[in-house]
Amino acid sequence: MKAMLFAAGLGTRLKPLTDNKPKALVEIGGITLLERCINQLKENGIRDIVINIHHFGDQIKDFLKQHQNFGLSIAISDERDALLDTGGAILKAKPWLTGSEPILLINVDILTNLNFKALLDDHLRNKALATLVVRRRSTSRYLLFKEQILVGWENKKSGEIKVSRPGEIAEAEEFAFSGIHLIQPQLLDKITESGKFAIIDLYLRLARQHTIRAFVDSSSVWMDLGKISELSQAEELVRSLDAD
Repeated sequence: MKAMLFAAGLGTRLKPLTDNKPKALVEIGGITLLERCINQLKENGIRDIVINIHHFGDQIKDFLKQHQNFGLSIAISDERDALLDTGGAILKAKPWLTGSEPILLINVDILTNLNFKALLDDHLRNKALATLVVRRRSTSRYLLFKEQILVGWENKKSGEIKVSRPGEIAEAEEFAFSGIHLIQPQLLDKITESGKFAIIDLYLRLARQHTIRAFVDSSSVWMDLGKISELSQAEELVRSLDAD
């Protein structure tokens, strides 16, 4: 299994911490988000990683150099000229992601103890083109699944609904996306979009003809560090993770 870390975001919601550093280098419990994520991937046997960069990208490159890439094969997908969103990011990183191994995609600001092996086993057993880790939690935007197959998406605030499988949307369940997904490398060849685009829109298009599944995560610790006000909660969370 390979992995791609999405680390190119501006970190606007974490200002002022990100006024002079990328979000990936914000420290929680004395360890950067980037190092935490890399260590977790390493512990799960992942040795090949791609990291996209934009905001203060040189700092990420220097950090990796100082730590000798943590003994891993790490490639940099440079988006300093223009942010490409998650879909555009995997398209740009395609040269490093092609091959025969499934590819784990994860946002660098996700704190979790998810069992990646269980995710991989579920993904392979169900022969999915992509498996999206989801949770039952409150949010403004939901992925819609029927029997764990993606059929649509809904924005509760705006009322916008995107439908992949019209005949199945009425019986769909709502789940919140966790920022962790696993794709088959064949998915890369099915991308017809270009430039900047969201990977969720890609999944919704592909779900019309392919199996895009949910992996319902109810047992692991999970947090998306999205706001400066959540720092104390994140510190408490990593103390429990580090103690395990």
